[in-house]
Amino acid sequence: MRARRRLTLRQSYGIGRLVLAVAGIVGLIGNYEYVLLFPTFAAYNVFTYFTVQSAIAAVVAFVLGAIVAFRQPKDPQWLDLFRALVTTYILVSGIVFLTIVIQSSSRDYSIEVPWPSQVLHFYIPTIALLDWLTDTGKDQISWRFLRWILPYPLLWGVFTLVRGSIVGWYPYFFLDPAQVSGPLETVMYCLIAVLLFTGIAAVLVATSRLSWRPRERRERGSGGSSVPN
Repeated sequence: MRARRRLTLRQSYGIGRLVLAVAGIVGLIGNYEYVLLFPTFAAYNVFTYFTVQSAIAAVVAFVLGAIVAFRQPKDPQWLDLFRALVTTYILVSGIVFLTIVIQSSSRDYSIEVPWPSQVLHFYIPTIALLDWLTDTGKDQISWRFLRWILPYPLLWGVFTLVRGSIVGWYPYFFLDPAQVSGPLETVMYCLIAVLLFTGIAAVLVATSRLSWRPRERRERGSGGSSVPN
C-alpha cells in the first residue's frame, strides 16, 4: 500500500484560495440577487461597481493562485504581480465601502450591509491580505510595480463619470454631482482614493521584500533520538 501523502503548507494555501474563490462567487451571486429586490435599480448597473469588478478579478486570482500552489513550490512573477494588484483593489474597495457606511449616518440615510456585501467588502479582503502576508511562495516585487496600480482605477473613474453623465446614475455618492458640494469635493475624494491605492500597494510590495520565511523543521535521523542543545 502506498503511504498516505501529507498535506504540505503550500497545498494548504491552494485549498484556502479555492475556498476564497468559492466565497467570492457566492458573494457575487448573492449581491446580484440582492439588488434585484429593488425594482428601480437597473440590474446591469451592478457590474459598474469597482467592488464587483475587483471581486471578479479576485476570483480569477484565487483560482490561478490555487492551481500554481498545487503544482509549483514558488509563484511565477506574473502571478505575484496580479495578486498584488487584485489584493490592493479589494482592500481599497473594502475601506471605501466602510467609510461610506460610516458617513451615511451624517447624510440622513442609512446603508444596509447584507451578507453578500460583508463577504465581498470585509471577509474576503481581510483573508486575502493574510494570505499575502503569510505566503512564502511569492517572490520579491520591485518598487516599479507601483506604476501599474493606478491605470485601471483611473480608467474606471473616467468611464464612470462619462457614463454617469449620460445615464444619470453613479455607483458612489462622491462621484455624483448631485450629492457633493461641488467638483472640488469629488476631486478630494479621488485624491484620497489615489493615496489609498498607492499606500496599500506600497505596503504589499514592502512585505514581499521581507526576508521572513518559516523555519524549516529538522528531519530527525531514523536511528536514536536527538538531544536539544
